[in-house]
Amino acid sequence: MPEQADAIVSAIIAKWCAGFARRDAMALASLYSKNAFFFGSNPSLYRGRDGVAAYFNGLPNWRAPSAVFSEVRVALAGPDILNIAAIVSFDLAGERPPLQVKMSWVIIREDGDWKIVNHHASSREPLI
Repeated sequence: MPEQADAIVSAIIAKWCAGFARRDAMALASLYSKNAFFFGSNPSLYRGRDGVAAYFNGLPNWRAPSAVFSEVRVALAGPDILNIAAIVSFDLAGERPPLQVKMSWVIIREDGDWKIVNHHASSREPLI
């Protein structure tokens, strides 16, 4: 399953980055569980696909956003649970300084497909 887990995560990351680049909140929301918890770049907790879509629809309308995942770590946490940690670098085409965050996801098998059920982003810079 480790190779399969890496392939599952790579496919989700590719879809996530493509949706982010298109600023397509619905495509991004479709990657999440109906029961998702989502902490993004603001202090609010968003819930479910509607919450995820609301978060992405609330972001600034950047002209050419991109996201690149690095240092991706995948752990099988159960037969239908993947635990992910990564660094995500956001390039917003000079509209704001580049941003790097620590990202963690929990991905579950839901209705025969793999969905992000928990999304947490936090500052890569030390807070203490």
